[in-house]
Amino acid sequence: MKKLKISFNSPVVLGFAAVCFAALILNTFTGGMANMLFFSVYRASLKDPLTYVRIIGHVFGHADWSHFMGNIMLILILGPLLEEKYGSSRIAAVIFVTAVVTGAANMLFFPHTMLLGASGVVFAFIMLSSLASLREGTVPLTFILVAVIYIGGQIYSGITVQDNISNITHIIGGFIGAAMGFAMGNKKARR
Repeated sequence: MKKLKISFNSPVVLGFAAVCFAALILNTFTGGMANMLFFSVYRASLKDPLTYVRIIGHVFGHADWSHFMGNIMLILILGPLLEEKYGSSRIAAVIFVTAVVTGAANMLFFPHTMLLGASGVVFAFIMLSSLASLREGTVPLTFILVAVIYIGGQIYSGITVQDNISNITHIIGGFIGAAMGFAMGNKKARR
């Protein structure tokens, strides 16, 4: 009988999940200060160096265990498949671009709102995964359906529901995933 080994199959996605978990633990032990200082984004002075940390770091922070689980489970399901197809550097770029754009949008358009969590990355991955079978000159029907259901649902919820969910972050993340999916097309994965 052959011995099974555990493979480190998706370094970017596993690393991302590990940093999110560490941020959650750190935030718990600091009574919320870690999220306030590093793992959430809000309008702050551009002279403050931590503003630039937060504009990226907000995707690592989560309010609680439930928030963490909801995001990380989808990232762990979709991420390895995407990382295998597109390569680690491209998936890291999707995460980075999503963090910066959603962070900047929150600072600009929602100055009194603190944003944290990886849901923008989740929506980027959802839209990117719907383009996995993209071929030149075609638009997959799955992409259209996912866009209508997920992004349309977020637009509807953003208009009709008052809650603590950042629908605009989901929408922006979805657009980033779609744009990067079309840009990357069927190019061979590079690590």
